[in-house]
Amino acid sequence: MKIFVTGASGWIGSAVVPELLGAGHQVVGLARSDESAERLVAAGAMVHRGDIDDPDGLAQAAADSDGVIHLAFQHEIAFGGNFAAAAAADRRAVEAMGGALADSDRPFVLASGLLGMNVGRVATEDDGLVPSAEIRANPAGRRSATALLVLSLRGAGVRSSVLRLPPTVHGDGDNGFISILVGIARQRGVAGYVGDGANRWPAVHRSDAARLARLAVESAPAGSVLHAVGDEGVAFREIAEAMGGQLGIPTASVTPADAPEHFSFLGHFVGMDSPASAAITRELLGWEPTGPGLLADLKQDHYYRQA
Repeated sequence: MKIFVTGASGWIGSAVVPELLGAGHQVVGLARSDESAERLVAAGAMVHRGDIDDPDGLAQAAADSDGVIHLAFQHEIAFGGNFAAAAAADRRAVEAMGGALADSDRPFVLASGLLGMNVGRVATEDDGLVPSAEIRANPAGRRSATALLVLSLRGAGVRSSVLRLPPTVHGDGDNGFISILVGIARQRGVAGYVGDGANRWPAVHRSDAARLARLAVESAPAGSVLHAVGDEGVAFREIAEAMGGQLGIPTASVTPADAPEHFSFLGHFVGMDSPASAAITRELLGWEPTGPGLLADLKQDHYYRQA
C-alpha cells in the first residue's frame, strides 16, 4: 500500500514510517519544512510538501494514496492557549482527506487522545462515542467531535478508525509530557504529584503505538476505535517517585489549587484519574504490547540526559 502519513517526522510518526516501510508499504510523509523533508527521505519515504492548513493539498495527497494515517495536530497552538483553533484546523484537514477517500473503501486512521475520556474509571473502546456534557463544554471536545466524524466516514465508503493514544507515548527521545515533567522536577528540586497521587495515567511505548498504527491501516474494520495502551493505569505518585529516584530529589504532594503554578500548562492534566483498557483492541487486531512499561522506561537514563 501507498500510505500518506501526516505528522510523519514527529515523535510518533518517525516510528510509524519505518514500521510501515518494514512491512513492505510505500510511505508519503507530509513535510512543512526542509528539515522534515530531509528526515523523511533519509528514512526511505517520499515527501509531500505542505501543512495542516492546506486542505486542498491534503485532499490531493489522500486521493493519490491507498490510505491515510493522520497523526499531525497543532500542539504548539493548542497548548499555547488556543486549543479551539488547533481543533478547527484539524477538522478541516479531516474533512478534506475524508472527502477524498469517500466511496473507495480505503483506510483512514486518525490519532486522538485518551486523557480525560472517563475520569475515575477504566475507559474502553466503547466509551466516548457520545460526548459527555463536560467534553462538549471544553474546547478539547472539538477534537472528540472530529474523532466521531472520522468514525462516521464508514457510512461514506471509508474504512475509518480512531487510534486513541494515552498522555504518554514514551521511549528514548520522548520530548512530550513525561520529558516536560522531568524538567519541571529538576527545576523545582522536587518531583510532584497532585493530592495523594493515586490518580492513574495510561501509557504506551512508542514502538507499540507505531505497530498498532500499521495494523490499523492494514486491517482495522470500518468504524473501529482502538486503544494504544500498554500500561492501563500508572499511579502518578509512582511516576513522581521514579523521576525523583533517578534525579536524586524528594517527592512531594502538590495541592490541586497549586498545581497550575507548579506544573505550568500541565497543571490541569497531572491530577486526572484516567485509566484505560486495550482489551477490545487486542482481541480485534491481535496486538500485544512488547515494549517496556512506563515505570521501567523511567529507570533508563534517556529521560535525564541534559543538553
